[in-house]
Amino acid sequence: MLHDRVMIRIERETEERRSSGGIVIPATVKMANRLVWGEVCGAGANARSVKAGDKVLFNPEDQYEVEVQGQIYLVLRERDLHAVATQQTEHGTGLYL
Repeated sequence: MLHDRVMIRIERETEERRSSGGIVIPATVKMANRLVWGEVCGAGANARSVKAGDKVLFNPEDQYEVEVQGQIYLVLRERDLHAVATQQTEHGTGLYL
């Protein structure tokens, strides 16, 4: 990856989900403005906050998609990430922005 670009692998949801109240949500339902988690597979030299293997939260809409050996990845700028998950924290939620 070049500059501040980040390559992210996301898992496509193919199964139905259940809400916290127990309502079944079919896989065909489109959730509007939903942020998703993905794993960083590559980061450019100018990416300061993430590295390969980090779990990040981002908006998957209007990003560049690329297929590499049958796997779909998204390419976006580091500034388009909303949060990075951390394994252990002393205080807080386990996410940093």
